Amino acid sequence: MTPQEVLEFAKTNNVKQIDLRFTDIPSLQHHVSYPINQLEEESFEEGFGMDGSSIRGWAAIHESDMLLVPDASTAFLDPFAEIPTLVMFGDIKDPITKQRYERDPRWIAQKAEIYLRNSGVADTAYVGAEAEFFIFDNISFDQNQHSGYYFIDAEEGRWNSSRRENNLGYRPRYKEGYFPVPPTDHYQDLRSEMVQTMIRCGLEIECHHHEVATGGQCEIDQRFNTLVKSADNMMLYKYVIRNVAYQYGKTVTFMPKPLFADNGSGMHTHQSLWKDGKPLFAGDSYAGMSQMALYYIGGLLRHARALSAIIAPTTNSYKRLVPGYEAPVNLAYSRRNRSAACRIPMYSASPKAKRVEFRPPDPSANPYLAFAAMLMAGLDGVMNRINPGEPLDKDIYDLSPEEMKSVPSMPGSLDEALNCLEDDHGFLMRGDVFTEELIETFIDYKRKNEAEAVRLRPHPYEFELYYDI
Repeated sequence: MTPQEVLEFAKTNNVKQIDLRFTDIPSLQHHVSYPINQLEEESFEEGFGMDGSSIRGWAAIHESDMLLVPDASTAFLDPFAEIPTLVMFGDIKDPITKQRYERDPRWIAQKAEIYLRNSGVADTAYVGAEAEFFIFDNISFDQNQHSGYYFIDAEEGRWNSSRRENNLGYRPRYKEGYFPVPPTDHYQDLRSEMVQTMIRCGLEIECHHHEVATGGQCEIDQRFNTLVKSADNMMLYKYVIRNVAYQYGKTVTFMPKPLFADNGSGMHTHQSLWKDGKPLFAGDSYAGMSQMALYYIGGLLRHARALSAIIAPTTNSYKRLVPGYEAPVNLAYSRRNRSAACRIPMYSASPKAKRVEFRPPDPSANPYLAFAAMLMAGLDGVMNRINPGEPLDKDIYDLSPEEMKSVPSMPGSLDEALNCLEDDHGFLMRGDVFTEELIETFIDYKRKNEAEAVRLRPHPYEFELYYDI
């Protein structure tokens, strides 16, 4: 919608409130609401004042005044608000210079699209991300100077549940939760309501199903879209899933690895480049791909260890990135093979369907930063003609130790990933998409508030290992 169309839409739908949203660097969405009479056509240029110093990783207190400018093209009616509320995503600007704020993740994604168009390589990057999640009945956790614990209660869990109800026999076994019909799949109706709510909000949904893990792991697949729009859609996707689950008395987590000894949640990200309405990844090379597509894969693999800090950005991410749980630990490419970091889906021979699926990302990632960073890595591969090497068309986990030596792997911890990003981030800074200051802020924040914070605290299993030592 245009600004004028938003105002007309609000009037037609008897909207009483507007809700403006934006996303911080760690990927938490924030919002502020106004009575509808505060929204005028000029608001889409002048914006609304806000305090940036209270947002994690953002401005210092002496430079905290910022503008939140609504993007009319993102408008939708909030399906959960009792008072009719119109939601829009906003862009952050400096109130003095009117320039975009360099730490606004949405601006970084927008700059990546601008850089792509200016490069001449392509004019459109399409992204389709598959974010998995867990539905639990209850979660409790705490951490202080003298105790630390978490407890998960899930009706689908294979462990002893605290629930007293009978008839909990139909529960997916560990690593056997893929595609069971109800009653083993407990959440068909809940997911269906999530899907219908998403459709009302404007998302295009392709399918939904139970995932591999027990304990209520699910996936709802969105149709691909342009890079920034796909990132916007991912934030809306999470909002709908959490709120529908909450209405059912459930709780959802996008943590990559909440359950020990079962599959974690990924965010496999399908990517392709187009120009003048034509797909550029179809050709007569390996798996029906173009040479450009193979170079793009080369860029993803070359920079994957640095990308890991952005696409798998939590300490918990590296509980998922371990062998044996379909996790793409090793950096190789293949058609169909899900144990490779880069997979080339073979469902369709259509040139429009040719894409690369990058499997290391997980849903804890900020989609604006993650999609932008992957595009920059792929473009570096195209521009520098980075050869991805030979494909690996067999189960990587069955390779001999000698064969494994030649296959590079993802970092084993967030600390290692941040070191990799520190050493290799020049490709992100081309076209001023990511700035040196933003990357330094990201690394410093993650080290201090996450990696070091977890490292300093005793782990519950350490008591099992060492209490009587």
